[in-house]
Amino acid sequence: MSESRYAPGPLLIDVAGHELDAEDRELLAHPAVGGTILFSRNFHDPRQLRALTDAMRACRPGLLVVADYEGGRVQRFRDGLTRIPPMRSYGRLWQRQPEQAVDLARRTGWLVAAELAALGVNMPLAPVVDLDYGQSAVIGERALAAHTEPITALARALCAGLRDGGSVATAKHFPGHGFVVPDSHAELPLDEREYAALAADMAPYRSLIADGLASVMMAHIRYPAVDDLPASLSPHWIGHVLRGALGFAGSVFCDDLSMAGAAAMGDAQERAGLALAAGCDWLPVCNDRAAVCTLVEAAALREDGGDRRREDLLTRCHPVSSAATLDALRKQTTWWQTADRLRALTRDSA
Repeated sequence: MSESRYAPGPLLIDVAGHELDAEDRELLAHPAVGGTILFSRNFHDPRQLRALTDAMRACRPGLLVVADYEGGRVQRFRDGLTRIPPMRSYGRLWQRQPEQAVDLARRTGWLVAAELAALGVNMPLAPVVDLDYGQSAVIGERALAAHTEPITALARALCAGLRDGGSVATAKHFPGHGFVVPDSHAELPLDEREYAALAADMAPYRSLIADGLASVMMAHIRYPAVDDLPASLSPHWIGHVLRGALGFAGSVFCDDLSMAGAAAMGDAQERAGLALAAGCDWLPVCNDRAAVCTLVEAAALREDGGDRRREDLLTRCHPVSSAATLDALRKQTTWWQTADRLRALTRDSA
């Protein structure tokens, strides 16, 4: 790892506000922790957020810093940054002008990577590659389209753009969240389709994996025709399907272990144990400091054997210490041309 003197642990934790307190610093330095996830509550303005991420890395050099940054309603930082339209807008543009949509998606990936790097953020947890079946409110406009062809084309372009900017992508939510109506934040959804019917949901992953996809986030959804465990906690889904049948070699993010879709499977230690046994490399635990404090003392989290893939992910992310400032980015022709096109897409989609 270029920045880190410590092997990254599997826990991905959050902090409460704009600055670190003593407990935050202690937890970020713990060997069971490898990264942190930022939310809107952590952001006041770009300067403040860069100070926060610098303080985090002072506690733990090489810390992975991520954020849900998909565009639309899932863009954690806004003031002083380029507004990214919801992903559905790119799918609609693709229906009219597919080449322009793919080009803009790649430019968007680059811009997101560059702006996040200026804030000290390694990577977005994006893109969503779920199919929009028209019945999932929690996915909805976060999905690029309803069919695999535009999703695959646009997701490949977004991932390539992130690479252009020195970052990497996390495709989510494997094997597919778009078909179920319930929200896995609130309950454990059940998708009763047969494995063959899930092929369309997994199709975009095949192309992204062939392109060298860096990471995948699992879905807290149970597919009883395939396995009784949720995909996020399933050795079958991760080991046999994702890594075996699809040949994925990158990092696997569990979805947030504090979500109700995971809570149905036991207490914090039981959930984390299931996730590690299933093959998850990164275990986000958000908005539950008590669970984090319990988990950092679990020996299994310090000896889980997933260091190699986590180190690989860190080396593939941009060196945020040498990232261009936002002011420097805004002087680049590529930045302002892309920002202008994004504003136009937002107006057209309104």
